[in-house]
Amino acid sequence: MDDFRVLADAVAADVAAGRLRSGDRLPTQRRFARDHGVAVSTASRVYGELVRRGLAVGEVGRGTFVRAGRGDPAAIPGEPATDRVDLEMNFPILPDQAERLAPVLHGLLRPDALDAALRPATRAGGAPAREAAAALLAVPGWAPDPERLLFAGSGRQAIAAAVSALVPAGGRLAVEALTYPVVRGIAARLGVDLVPVACDEAGMRPDALAGCGPVHAVYLQPSLHNPVGWTMPVARRAELAELLDRLDVPVVEDRVYGFLRPDPAPLAALAPTRTIVVDSLTKRVAPGLTVGYLVVPPAWQGRVVGALRGGGWSPAAFALEAATRLAAAGTVRAIEDDKRSDAAARQRLVAERLAGFTVRADPASYHCWWELPAPWRAETFVAAAGRRGIAVTPGAAFAVGASHAPNAVRLALGTPPPPVLDAALCTLAAVAAGLPHDDGLE
Repeated sequence: MDDFRVLADAVAADVAAGRLRSGDRLPTQRRFARDHGVAVSTASRVYGELVRRGLAVGEVGRGTFVRAGRGDPAAIPGEPATDRVDLEMNFPILPDQAERLAPVLHGLLRPDALDAALRPATRAGGAPAREAAAALLAVPGWAPDPERLLFAGSGRQAIAAAVSALVPAGGRLAVEALTYPVVRGIAARLGVDLVPVACDEAGMRPDALAGCGPVHAVYLQPSLHNPVGWTMPVARRAELAELLDRLDVPVVEDRVYGFLRPDPAPLAALAPTRTIVVDSLTKRVAPGLTVGYLVVPPAWQGRVVGALRGGGWSPAAFALEAATRLAAAGTVRAIEDDKRSDAAARQRLVAERLAGFTVRADPASYHCWWELPAPWRAETFVAAAGRRGIAVTPGAAFAVGASHAPNAVRLALGTPPPPVLDAALCTLAAVAAGLPHDDGLE
């Protein structure tokens, strides 16, 4: 076993034995490295492993804190806890999805179809794949040209390819001040500097974007923004489109949640020559059967193809064929309709159980943003939730740059069954109504 995992197991054992309690601050990585005679890089891997297991949470500018769930977190070294209520990850899967997918995918198991699906896929797919994808992504006011469709292995890979194509190493990518954490990781791996841009209730502010200095591209989520949940109104989209045109700056428009709210039309409808749209099947269908979609203007087509090839981000032929069949049969559309109803029902639970708290949530969304009441701080609330077996995400996970970490948490609503979600929301409301020192955290 690698040294960093041995050290992580030792910390996990201290948590299990009660020597470290939820809310305890861990030493800095430099101090941990000195105390254990290891490199700082090894200490960083230890802390990353503790976060992966759900035993710790990092708060920007404050440190790393113990976040224990129920049970014995050291019982299975190297494995994350499995008995928590997961309000961190959003993987909405309907109870009957497997039964609905199986009849369509059955034909894919015929020897002739399977033989074709096992061969390498191309980034541009075939005409049936492009046409099915274009029809799937179309919404009122916007329909992509099938010839502009490219495919990646996942939505994350689609984002990486778009950013890689638009922003050189050392370049600057403008993002909302609170943004999708995966974009931070992608930027770090590509050597791209993120430039946080201030937002208001309508989304990214054009004046803030104009004043942030030269950038190579912009990444944003205009529909059901993660984590805050706003949807950018048409007027703000028009303002941004005009500004991007004036600055001659391309934009990556992430529409992974767009299927839950098909209107207003994408930013790509207003700025078609400078907008790369990225989407995927992860939320629409399931993470185990996903394909990344890119709608790319002609000027950037070659660069994005090169990025997909260079990054090894091309789709798997089997997944692409499965996605094409499901889209052409109307199965994905039917699942989308039911997920819209499911998300709305879960948001009604939030409205009922968290009534009286400051919660930002679109009634069509699978997540919400909870601004915590005083005297709770995000890291202590996350730790208190962890003591009750509920995993939530601190606001610091979404903050870009050195800006102050918001005193808020994001709740992902799509994974647990509704009764489990209901009970978890009731528990969190009771925690927030109390005081941190009552929980032994201060």
